[in-house]
Amino acid sequence: MSIPDSCSFSLPNAESTVHAGASLAHTLYRMPLTLLLRGELGAGKTTFFQGFAQGLGVHAHVMSPTFALEQRYATRELGELLHIDLYRLHASQARELLAATDDHRGIRCIEWPERLEMETEAVFPDAVSVSLSDEPPSSRGKDGRLITVDFRDIPLPTLQEIAQWRTDVLLPTRIIAHSHTVGLFAKALAVALWGRHTIARPATLLAAGELHDLLRFVDFRALPHTRLFTPTPEQEERWTQWRKRYAGLTHEEAAATFLREKGFAALGEIVSSHGLRLPSPSRITTEQKVLFYADKRVQEDAVVSLRARFDDFRNRYGENDRAASKEWFEEAKRLEQELFPDGVPY
Repeated sequence: MSIPDSCSFSLPNAESTVHAGASLAHTLYRMPLTLLLRGELGAGKTTFFQGFAQGLGVHAHVMSPTFALEQRYATRELGELLHIDLYRLHASQARELLAATDDHRGIRCIEWPERLEMETEAVFPDAVSVSLSDEPPSSRGKDGRLITVDFRDIPLPTLQEIAQWRTDVLLPTRIIAHSHTVGLFAKALAVALWGRHTIARPATLLAAGELHDLLRFVDFRALPHTRLFTPTPEQEERWTQWRKRYAGLTHEEAAATFLREKGFAALGEIVSSHGLRLPSPSRITTEQKVLFYADKRVQEDAVVSLRARFDDFRNRYGENDRAASKEWFEEAKRLEQELFPDGVPY
């Protein structure tokens, strides 16, 4: 069973609700997908769905399917978006309608899933659930909405599994400490994004940070920073076996392959693009961007500025990589501005 992953934050107006919906489109990792959309009448479900459709690249006018029961839209890359509204149906009718769409290969958004009168977690064990509700008035007397998103669509390893994998590969303690800091910082950045009405997965980012350098040693043969410590004979022997297993792969690609083999393909997709390469790998999802940025803010096991992190990089790798370092620094700064245009929270 996957560990829980969820986020919850305030939506003060329609604009923030549209933004939250659009942001959900950038944190999807598997198809087909069922999205459960809950909320009383007037809670903002249609507004949220309109933002979600925009984020998916839907160009058609998006309407509530309350009377038509369902609407279908073509997305940019993720197939057909099917929007179903069960509000006007009795339980048997709702179940019949959904049964006819069980083979849908794109995204199936179901409003009013409670009309099924069934335990939705059992019926849709791999769904993403979005709930919109009235938020109690604040001390300033303003009302708003509260959005809660529960992710059950992708599995995540437990901390015990992560610890065992580190033992299996004889990962150095300094890399474990760095990875732990990256994971915690990435999770904190996810929470900071909620303040910008952006959906991000905290538990997923924690796991990605903990695992992003799991196979860091596959690159050690050519990197001068290995002079910072001397591997034991046991480590050298074990690492040679892992290098043979993932011959020709960088540590990012090797870790992604390892995670896919263990059944955590989505996590592998996030980890695969965190490294510094030219040309830079494509980073599409919010979690890919946050992990890359978090890693570039952590030097050893301390959170530092981008400038300090890249100054340290140049000191380690010398003049040969100075041009590449400048390009990577600018890339990280652009991403920082994209994620936090109003200023970095940490």
